[in-house]
This record gives sequence, C-alpha cells and structure tokens, in this order.
Amino acid sequence: MTDPIAHPTALAHVRVTVTDIARSKAFYQQLLGVDPVIDFSDQVDQPGVTEDRERFYGGCVFPLGDQVFGLRPVAPSGQRFDPDTVGLDHVSFTLGSVDELHQAAARLDAAGIEHGEVTELGDAGLTILSVQDPDDINLEFAARK
Repeated sequence: MTDPIAHPTALAHVRVTVTDIARSKAFYQQLLGVDPVIDFSDQVDQPGVTEDRERFYGGCVFPLGDQVFGLRPVAPSGQRFDPDTVGLDHVSFTLGSVDELHQAAARLDAAGIEHGEVTELGDAGLTILSVQDPDDINLEFAARK
C-alpha cells in the first residue's frame, strides 16, 4: 500500500442539495433539535445568492458536535433524490445508544413523521433508524450495540 495523500480523522461537514430551503430547514430543525449556526436562507430569492459561496448558496448550516451539516437550495423544484445515481447514498447521524434510537422513533411518531423500524445490523455492530427528508434523502440515526 502506498502512503495516503492525507490522514483525515473525521468528516468536517456534509452538505446536501435541497429543493425548498424553508421546508428543509424546518424539517432539520425539528429532526436535530438545533437552529442553524449559519443561515442565509432568508436571502435565497435574491439575485446571485444560489451561486454565492460566501453566502452559503442561500442555505444554512447546523452544528453537530465537532462537525456541521448544511443545506444548499439549488435543486429544481419537484426533483427527488435518487440514491442509485452517482453521489450520495444516505447520511448517517450517530446517537449515543440504542435506547436513544427508540426515543427518536417515538418522537418521530409523535411528530407524524414516517420512519423505518429500529433495526440491528447483525455483525456490523450497529443498530439504525431510517427516515426520509422532504426531498427523499435517506437519513439514518445509528448507535453502536
């Protein structure tokens, strides 16, 4: 094996492309229980904003421990996510325990948000809970057994 180009220790951030920033921002605020730490979503309709990196393309960024999770509102209205094309398959968020997965499932039920079952992944040592975001991006909460 050759020397790697770099030695990353974690992901710095993940950003997903969304069709409706107001809808997605509200969904993720409810899902993650935090407000964005960076938010240009109120400027999304201004000319040039969706091309402006300095204004985060009219999107927003949520804090997740030492990482961040961002939304970029540049997808055409009506477009849906497809995990079978090149690119993102899903996003997985770490929870502290399997009990927290069950608590999250109960909160999703109370909020009327459809989701999968809390599922143990056998030899992988993980238990997961899946939910789709408003653009049909598969999100997963995961906890070690």
